Amino acid sequence: MAKGEAGKRGKGVRSDCWISIEKKKSGGIALKVTSKVESMYGDSIRTTIQEGLKFFGITDAAVELEDRGALPFGLIARLEAAVRRLNPAEEKQLLPEMFSECTYATTRERMRRSRLYLPGNEPKFAVNAGIHHPDGIILDLEDSVHPSEKDAARVMVRNALRQVDFMGSERMVRINQGEMGLLDLEFVVPHNVHIILIPKCESVEDVKTVDAKVQEIRKRDRIDSDVFLMPIVESALGALRAYDIAAASPNTVALTIGLEDYTADIGTRRTTEGRESFWARSQVVNAARAAKVQPIDTVFSDVQDMDGLRESVIEAKSLGFDGKGCIHPRQIGVIHEAFAPADAEIERAKRIVLAFQDAESRGLGVVSLGSKMIDPPVVKRALHTVDQAIATGKLDEDWRDQK
Repeated sequence: MAKGEAGKRGKGVRSDCWISIEKKKSGGIALKVTSKVESMYGDSIRTTIQEGLKFFGITDAAVELEDRGALPFGLIARLEAAVRRLNPAEEKQLLPEMFSECTYATTRERMRRSRLYLPGNEPKFAVNAGIHHPDGIILDLEDSVHPSEKDAARVMVRNALRQVDFMGSERMVRINQGEMGLLDLEFVVPHNVHIILIPKCESVEDVKTVDAKVQEIRKRDRIDSDVFLMPIVESALGALRAYDIAAASPNTVALTIGLEDYTADIGTRRTTEGRESFWARSQVVNAARAAKVQPIDTVFSDVQDMDGLRESVIEAKSLGFDGKGCIHPRQIGVIHEAFAPADAEIERAKRIVLAFQDAESRGLGVVSLGSKMIDPPVVKRALHTVDQAIATGKLDEDWRDQK
C-alpha cells in the first residue's frame, strides 16, 4: 500500500509532530493519536486530521500521529506534506485561517537593522520569534533546510505566514535557487510575505526571473500589497555585478551579502577581521547606494561573542551598511544598540535639522549652522539620523516642541 509521512518524532521534539498516512482499499479511516496535550486538545487534533483527510478526498487509510505540542498551523502543514508525499500529483493546498495579526503591511523605507534567520522546517523557532522584535524575520527555505525536506518546509512556511504573529517584524522568506525557488513563490507570495530574499544572485536575470514570477502571482491572485526583493550577493561574480543586481528591479529595497559562500568561492577562509571580504562588502555598499536601496551586512556567526558582534556592527555601520543579519535572538539587542546613533550624532543632527527648518521658513536657499554653510547631503544625513533616533527611542517624536 502507498504511504506518506512527514514531520519529526521523538522525545526531543517540541512544537511539532509526525504523521503517517497509509492508504487502504476499504475500511474507512483508522486514526491513532499519541499527544502530550491529549487531555486538553485531543478531540480538536482528531477533528483537524479528519477534516484534512476529507479535504484531500482520503476516505480509506491508516493514519498515525505522534504530537509533541504542534500548534494547528504546524499540524495542518505536516498533514498536507504527508498527503503530498502519498500522492505527488496532489495540487490542492489546505490553508489554515489567515489571522488578523498576520495581515499588516510593510513600507519601502522602513529600518532593516536586524533580520533574524529561522529554519523554515522548524516551527518551534517561529512561534516566539516576534517577542524579540527584530526588524525582520526570515523564514528560510534554502541553506537551513535539508534537500529531502524542501517540500515540507514550504508548506510549513506558508502556514506560519498565515498564523504566526511576528509582532510587527517584517515578514521575509529566503527562497531556493532556480526552479525550486519559483515553486517556493507559489507557496508564499499569496500569504502576505513582505520581502523575498533571492540567494546567490549573479546576474540581472536572477532578479528579473523572480520578480516576474512574483508579479504573475500577484496579478493572478489580485494581491494589492507590495512584495519587495532583497538579492543576496554570495560569489565573486555576484560581487562584480553588484550594481546591476541591485538596480535590476524597481521592487528591490535592499542588497545584502553572504560571506560564507563568498569566501568559499574565492578560495579563502572567513576571518573575524574580515580583510578577505572588505572589497566585496564595499562593492555591496556602493552598489546599493548607487541603486538607491539599503545595503545590509552579512550575519555574525559566533552567537556567544557579543563583544565581537558589537565591533562587527560598528565596523559595518562605518562602511555604510544599514543593517546586519543574525542567527540567534540574543544578537538582536546588540545590533540595534550598535546601529543606533550616538548622543553626539543626535545633537548635531538636531541642530542641522532646526537650521534647515529655519531656513525653509524664511525662504532662504541656503542652510547655515553658525558660520558654516550646510550642504543638502548633510541635511539629508541629519534627517536620517533624527529618524533613526526616534525609531530607536533615543529621541521623542515631538523633540522640536521641547525646550
